[in-house]
Amino acid sequence: MKFCKKYEEYMEGQCQNKKLPRVGLKKLKKILKKCRKCHQSRSVVGLSADNNNVHDNSSCSQHQCSVCDGSFFPSLLKEMSEVVGSFNKRAQKLLELHLSSGFRKYLILLKEKIQGNHIALVQEGKDLVTYAIINAIAVRKILKKYDKIHYSKQGQAFKSQAQSMHVEILQSPWLSELMAFHINLRENKAKNGKALALFDGCFLVFNEGKPSLTCELFDSIKLDIDLTCSICLDTVFDPVSLTCGHIFCYICACKVASVTIVDGLQAANHKEKCPLCREEGVYESAVHLEELNILLSRSCPEYWKERLQTERVERLRLAKEHWESQCRAFMGV
Repeated sequence: MKFCKKYEEYMEGQCQNKKLPRVGLKKLKKILKKCRKCHQSRSVVGLSADNNNVHDNSSCSQHQCSVCDGSFFPSLLKEMSEVVGSFNKRAQKLLELHLSSGFRKYLILLKEKIQGNHIALVQEGKDLVTYAIINAIAVRKILKKYDKIHYSKQGQAFKSQAQSMHVEILQSPWLSELMAFHINLRENKAKNGKALALFDGCFLVFNEGKPSLTCELFDSIKLDIDLTCSICLDTVFDPVSLTCGHIFCYICACKVASVTIVDGLQAANHKEKCPLCREEGVYESAVHLEELNILLSRSCPEYWKERLQTERVERLRLAKEHWESQCRAFMGV
């Protein structure tokens, strides 16, 4: 079965119960088909004029294509934005429900009308990861088709632009949280003799002592998320994901963003850059990866115990410095 048909069938099945945004593969393919016919007619005119057997696509390979760029890329960008927005919102609600307890959990269940039993949570997590991956594949395939028709690399350039605009779904911090959520549930159930998994190929692996999240999925998609903080060069502790998708320790991120742990990353200046990709404005909406924090604390108990002690001392020192500076400022010293 062709991917387009498989994708449409999957989305139709999902949309029976939930109104979910999707990538309009059929519509985008029609735009590309129209573009191809236009270039073929131009090629025929060129051959009859000068008997030139070379298909001229210079107008598309080096410049914007006037036939489809006005509708193809804007439509795809809008759909990608809607897909990643829906995914992030649903994943955040699911993980908030899983981590909450007592009256707060009851309020979330009542407000969002979500089933709170274990099987329903696992199924929702599985649906979310599948939704993210199949839409990522759809985007990859349509951009590959664009480049093939236009003999260009504009599709790949658009993908880089989408990443900088934070509408690339595989870049979402909630995807790594869902992977950690899956592994945590699987380990909990394994202890009780009931293993219920989202994907069998999703694991926390250690290579020479360096941890990473890896997930092998259909259509040759493999996610590999490095869990080493590039600032302190150690396993991330109390991890946060910036909006660009890079993961750091919370204290390390605060230091790089030039803010105190008391004020938090939301107080960071918009011009502060990610130390890896050098992108600006990535700290204000950073996400605390609580499921990943739980997973790492269980998987590295000795390291976690040692790091927790040093982290407490460091946080007390930083908090003391912050309040002393606030007192001096207040007294005008």
